Amino acid sequence: MEREEMIEKGVEFLREFYYSDLVSASMEGKRSLAIDFTLLDRFDPELADLLLEKPEETISAMEEALKEIDVPSSLPEDFRLRFFNLPESREIRIRNIRAEHLGKLLVVDGIVKRASEVRPEVKEAIFECPECGSRISVEQKERTIKPPTRCACGNRRGFVLVDQKLYDARWIVIEEPFEITSGERPSEIMVYLKEDLTTPRMQNKTDPGNRIKVVGILKELPRRVRGSRSKQMEIFLEANYVESVEVEWEEIEITPEDEKRIIELAKDPDIYSKLVASLAPSIFGMEEVKEALLLQMFGGETHVLPDGTKIRGNIHILIVGDPAAGKSQLMQLVTRLMPRAKYVSGTGVSGVGLTATVVRDEDFLGGWVLDAGAVVMANKSICAIDEFDKIGKDDRVKLQEAMSLGTISIAKASIVATLPAQTSILAGANPKLGRFDPYIPIREQLDVDDVLLSRFDLKFAIRDIPNPERDAQIADHILRARHFQTESTKPLIEPEFLRKYIAYARARVHPKLSEEAAQVIKEFYLEMRKRSGEESPVPITLRQYEALIRLAEASAKVQLRDVVTKEDALRAINLMKASLRQFGFDVESGKFDIDRAEGRMTARERGKVRTVLDIIEELTEKMGKNIPKEDVITLAKSRGLKEFEVEKILQALKNSGDIFEPRPGMIQKV
Repeated sequence: MEREEMIEKGVEFLREFYYSDLVSASMEGKRSLAIDFTLLDRFDPELADLLLEKPEETISAMEEALKEIDVPSSLPEDFRLRFFNLPESREIRIRNIRAEHLGKLLVVDGIVKRASEVRPEVKEAIFECPECGSRISVEQKERTIKPPTRCACGNRRGFVLVDQKLYDARWIVIEEPFEITSGERPSEIMVYLKEDLTTPRMQNKTDPGNRIKVVGILKELPRRVRGSRSKQMEIFLEANYVESVEVEWEEIEITPEDEKRIIELAKDPDIYSKLVASLAPSIFGMEEVKEALLLQMFGGETHVLPDGTKIRGNIHILIVGDPAAGKSQLMQLVTRLMPRAKYVSGTGVSGVGLTATVVRDEDFLGGWVLDAGAVVMANKSICAIDEFDKIGKDDRVKLQEAMSLGTISIAKASIVATLPAQTSILAGANPKLGRFDPYIPIREQLDVDDVLLSRFDLKFAIRDIPNPERDAQIADHILRARHFQTESTKPLIEPEFLRKYIAYARARVHPKLSEEAAQVIKEFYLEMRKRSGEESPVPITLRQYEALIRLAEASAKVQLRDVVTKEDALRAINLMKASLRQFGFDVESGKFDIDRAEGRMTARERGKVRTVLDIIEELTEKMGKNIPKEDVITLAKSRGLKEFEVEKILQALKNSGDIFEPRPGMIQKV
């Protein structure tokens, strides 16, 4: 088909199907029009085929056709036609893109990994000939500005750049989504966005962490090695059309038969125990931990208050495990069940880190680039972080923001951005001393800030305690699971269907708290608070109160209920009690202390510090500014403190700047 015929058919097609849209676009000052490919295919299959095989030539001709269509207000010169709804045969997996696809119109699905800032680029450069003064316009298609090869007068050099036409452009990198990369390293490709695909609204859609579908022309880009052009080419997709892809679980196909089975299972009174038995059946026991992980996968509901405040629905869980207790295996299994979920190790996180960072990429993206980490890439899913106590300090600060607000803010170099991170955190950590000790506060066993610890809804300790009867059960279970593969070690609900079950519940069920459930949670909260006093430990705070509601909502989703019942509330309370028993129970006082669970100084420890401070005050009044350290220790021991406790408190007071040693063995209050 000749270009003139393409233009003629383009005019006919646009007048028949899109005239009113063009009128609206011209009146509203729009810069592009989205065209449904199926309409073009129905109108003229030959023209539609040409669009797929020779997109640059065909799109150019159809945009030329716009000039022959009269509309009330003239369309801008750079008005673009953008095509969507291409045939499935054009949806190519990133890793399957080859040389045969160059110059063709493709559809690629992926998650934005990196993105440059929007910057102006030269579309057309105007040069002046030094010999005759003629002006020559040169369209710029390379990465560097190219002058004209020759002038009409015969001159071939010395051309002076006198003017240029600009447009906005942005480079992004997208990687393959979860459902096609199981057990594989996801492939990635660069995408070039320009003109109206870089508006503020489109910029938000193409920031790191978002999942998008791109219709574009595959092109090659020269690659340079040590200043010389390499024979190997870099490929990229020049975007024609970009649409957001829903990042929730809707990608999972649920057939009518699946839906029927899901609804039947939800009515089963033993559904919770069946789900627990289906999660890592090869790992013996740990029913409470597995139940908590299931509720984390189903998730609570995000609530927006009238003043705009958001209360998260993501459930965060911390697992502290003895060596070889199965912690890492559990975490990896959860990420295999969840779309977009990521598993990382704190010791292996580098470069981008967990959250996001800004890096310099001059080769392809140009300048400073926003690079998304695991937590952003797992937006609306789960990020499992093993060796949680080993993550860097910068990531810890950003992680606090993500766990509380569901966003990560970046302000570095020329980039200021806020990225979505509505991600549930499943963290695993190893105690400093090798094994978890319930008699030692958690802050002395984990190198994790108390602020970060307080963000976790539930904390569990997986302990390896020798017990002849239980050890025999575990040994038999491992033999059955690893070697004999008996029916008892197979999941009651197969992983593929469990994923569909969770997807169905998350997408369609949004439970509300019933009066009865609210009352049960309130009574538990108030009863726990009654145990506290001015000098007593605080057993529970509003953080745990909100966590109970999230857990109860997730429990209701399991049975596809629109209302949170008393049963859901009690299930949440039982899990909270199990968590508090392991981390918040002070053996000496015999009471729950939430400060102990969240890594802060406990009420009993605060009382001991006050005792030492009172002693220092008393001795200062009697003896003057300088008081002997031994006198402080002797007096503290007479009031029930142990010598090592006093030494520890004095060291902490020195570290905090409350006291100092003017000379060895002497203490002075600041």
